This record gives sequence, C-alpha cells and structure tokens, in this order.
Amino acid sequence: MENNDYKSTQKSPTPFAQTYFHGTKADLKAGDFIQAGFNSNFGQQKNAKYIFLSATLDAAVWGAELALGEGPGRIYLVEPTGAIEDDPDLTDRKFPGNPTKSYRSTQPFRVVGEVASWEGHSAEQVKAMKDGLARLKEQGVDSLNDE
Repeated sequence: MENNDYKSTQKSPTPFAQTYFHGTKADLKAGDFIQAGFNSNFGQQKNAKYIFLSATLDAAVWGAELALGEGPGRIYLVEPTGAIEDDPDLTDRKFPGNPTKSYRSTQPFRVVGEVASWEGHSAEQVKAMKDGLARLKEQGVDSLNDE
C-alpha cells in the first residue's frame, strides 16, 4: 500500500554545516567576532597572527582551560568567515593527520552560540599540560604560529 500522505509532507534533507568550537576566557556573545591581532595565549604571547578553532570539543576545552586571564573558561560555537588551515603545531609536531581537528585562520570567526555545559580535564591533567608548555618555552621551542 502506498502512503501518499508521506510523499506530500516529506521535506528535502537539510544539510548541516561543520560545527567549530573556540575555547577562551573572553566573555563574548552571539554575533561577536574573534579576530587575530590580540595577544596570544601561547608561544611568545605576542600579537597573534592567527586565531584557532577546532571541530572537536576536547580541543576547545583545552583552549578554554589554558587561556590566559582570570575569568572562567568558555567555549563558543563559531563559524569561520574565511579560509582555515591545519594548525601546524598540532598536526606537524604532535598529531600527524590532525585527529584533534584543530585549525587556524587569519580571518575572523563569528560567534554563533556558547556551549553552556562542558566537562573540563582534571586539575592534575591541566597542571601537567601547563608544566609541559612551560618546559617547551624554557627549551626555546616556539610555536610555528608565531612565525
């Protein structure tokens, strides 16, 4: 038996755009833009040539936890306004193939929402990561993103 009602009410599939996240301590709202040119949270902490996003929530959690500043870590849903490319610090140095799905851009990201509830890493994990980053800095290992 054919169901004509189904055919008449069936809608076309709706494509979904890739979701990207940005972890920070900045207090932003939907419609704001995240832009390059401000002090970086990593490397030499000079004016950042790039801004970063990830297609994985875990990478954004790390960004929120490691960001400089006093406020709480925050994770935003963002959409790039221009081209993005693999983050060479992670894809070339640590995780070939980009399993963290971490990217960078010189073009702004538009904030489209905020992840209201997320679980951070343990205090021990955050301390270990911060200690590791401090050791790299002492050894003079700079970020490729500073270049």
